[in-house]
Amino acid sequence: MKWVLHVDLDQFIAAVEIARHPELAGRPVVVGGNGDPAERAVVATASYEAREFGIRSGMPLRIAAKRCPDAVFLPSDPDAYLEVSARVMAVVREFPVVVEVLGWDEAFVGAETGDPEALAAAIRAAIAERTGLSCAVGIGDNKLRAKLATGFGKPGGIFRLTQENWWEVMAARPPDALWGIGGKTTKKLAELGIRTVLDLAGADAEELAARFGPKAGPWLRLLGGGISDADVSATPYVARSRSRETTFQRDLTDPAELAAELSALAKRVAKDVAEEGRPAARVAVKVRFVPFLTHTHSITLPEPTSDAAEIDRAAHEVLGMFELTRAVRLLGVRAEFPREDQES
Repeated sequence: MKWVLHVDLDQFIAAVEIARHPELAGRPVVVGGNGDPAERAVVATASYEAREFGIRSGMPLRIAAKRCPDAVFLPSDPDAYLEVSARVMAVVREFPVVVEVLGWDEAFVGAETGDPEALAAAIRAAIAERTGLSCAVGIGDNKLRAKLATGFGKPGGIFRLTQENWWEVMAARPPDALWGIGGKTTKKLAELGIRTVLDLAGADAEELAARFGPKAGPWLRLLGGGISDADVSATPYVARSRSRETTFQRDLTDPAELAAELSALAKRVAKDVAEEGRPAARVAVKVRFVPFLTHTHSITLPEPTSDAAEIDRAAHEVLGMFELTRAVRLLGVRAEFPREDQES
């Protein structure tokens, strides 16, 4: 029988850092920015010990430090995480399976087996033996169920979620328990009287389409029933865009200084685009104003290009769309690739 497994490494970034610094095992560890909670940066990941204090990914480091003054703060080291991730995926590919990498710390695994639990256990054991890292494995009859199953298996466990036990496990849970539904959508669903996964699965398709659109509405209803794609592909991930951003340690108000920072970011993005070997079709700029108001604008380029000067020109044009009446704490530039590149 065909199965979809979802392999998810436990507290991956923190685990890599603890492997590099064994003396930190058992202590609350927070990774992010330059590792200095006095600077403006956010948490990339937190060890389970740090999570007990309410520290979560995306939280400002200074807030994390207030919640757990005794936490160990470490700088983020993406190159190290990429290297360890590659080692983990190489281990999984040694099995007779198809591996679809989702990110540094997770992948879908397509397999034909009569005992998916035994395969999951073997993958877990191989990863632990070869890399020292722990992982959870979700087992499903499609990607959605496998992905959700992993959450029930964490940390370090195995869980099966299929059509057979879908309603038993998921029926009474809120819609945001589903992969792909966030807090905002859950609030909108509640306005329609939809408060559980079971409610969503039985919702009126036309009502959902009227509220969320002709594509998103029916898709939400399918999620409620646990229905999704089951095809696992080993085709390498194709990036939709390349972006760079920076959080300033002091708020910027000088237009000339903002322009210089924008050009520096655009130059880095243009270099990324050139290395990607595909031209950019759109350029977007993200601005985070004081205290924490984030806005994004973008434009379509006259024609796809990898030219650094054109990407810089476009970024400045987009910056002109903002009302720069507040101090700026973060600036970002994103170059988006043509959609046909992503579909080919």
